Amino acid sequence: PYHSLSLYRRRFGGTCMLLPKRSYGAMKLISGVIALLISVLCRVVVVRSLGVVKTLPTHRQSLNTCLTSSLQPSWWNSCDVSNLPYDSAIRVLVKYHETYGDLVIPRRFIVPATSEWPTEWHGVKLARHVYNRKWWTKHIAKKSDRVAQLNKIGFVWERMQPEWNLFMEAMVTYRSIYGDVMVPASFVIPRDNNEWSKGCWDLPLGNIVHRLRLRHDFLTGDTAIERKNQLDGLGFVWDVSEHNFLKFLTALRIFSKLEQEEHEHTIMASTIRVPSKFVVPSDDYRWPMILWSYPLGERCTAVRQKQLYVKGHPLRQQALEEIGFRWSGNATLGWLDVVHAAAIYSQMHGRVLNPPLQFVVPSPPTPDSELDDLWPWPERLWGLKLGQRLKDVRVKGAYLKGPDANIRKAQLDNLGFVWTPKRGRRRRS
Repeated sequence: PYHSLSLYRRRFGGTCMLLPKRSYGAMKLISGVIALLISVLCRVVVVRSLGVVKTLPTHRQSLNTCLTSSLQPSWWNSCDVSNLPYDSAIRVLVKYHETYGDLVIPRRFIVPATSEWPTEWHGVKLARHVYNRKWWTKHIAKKSDRVAQLNKIGFVWERMQPEWNLFMEAMVTYRSIYGDVMVPASFVIPRDNNEWSKGCWDLPLGNIVHRLRLRHDFLTGDTAIERKNQLDGLGFVWDVSEHNFLKFLTALRIFSKLEQEEHEHTIMASTIRVPSKFVVPSDDYRWPMILWSYPLGERCTAVRQKQLYVKGHPLRQQALEEIGFRWSGNATLGWLDVVHAAAIYSQMHGRVLNPPLQFVVPSPPTPDSELDDLWPWPERLWGLKLGQRLKDVRVKGAYLKGPDANIRKAQLDNLGFVWTPKRGRRRRS
């Protein structure tokens, strides 16, 4: 408030009618007190709305102590439960077993602050304290009667392992089920699944793998190299982006090789054109099993339109271009083929472009002969169904959509394209 009044004086001049200048110091003090009171009242309102506190502390307590203690939930438990007697722990475990039917306690389970549960355990993360080497050493070790008692209620002894051992056991199981260790970030090991050890149930395996790559969790200290070697032995992928790109590059190379083998004279030797809906067939042993059902056409579209795998990686772009990948897409490449073939046909027919529907760009009558160099049609156009393509241009407007439509129409006009051919049977020449 005092700052606003000062600003008012500077902007409009004169003395403020609401407060004289000599009272600025007093107003500053009053404003500070009001702000402090508002802050305290707001916090108390929030605390009371949560049902956590009923009365303010005595006047001898400091404000900070008041707010800290009042903001804690009523069931807040700050004691070290590992110091509680064994009988107390067995009571809470028996209660959990009666409620849920087992002792596969989720890692985030917190003992409810209700009368059914032992009061001293309210607000405690149960799994963290009972599946703990410290608790085992203090209450269970060398006491066979307690081991038998825990066995009766289904205590999961596998959970007593170090977290790294549980993680590696889960990774080995994941690989045996899915064939790799490319664990999705959201993957959590399911419960009640006998393929997984009970000690691994509810383990957020995907999140652990993500943190391992990002922060190198578990990979510090004297065991770092040994653990890294264990992961490498499982085929662990440290750079997912590079792995996915190499998978895409491999699929492109195999696709190009197979297409060239199947269509020796009809495929553009220097360009890879993958149909947008092409998916690598399953049970086709010409492809590695790791690529079966791989959506190669969809990935090509994403690389062109969204720069998938290649954004900020010029070396990856260069690697794709070297094997014949083109950034313009299949539609543009198809048009270049059509207009090239149309230009040759127009030149051979006196600047008239009206091929029969059945016209296909021919290859030389005798392959690998001396006439190949004199043949007017380049090898990459052999087998192109030019007649059908130009009919699609007339009837369906193929290639004539988008920003380049007018330019392409002008190209066809310059080549003498017949937009409305005469009806009737065409004379044989």
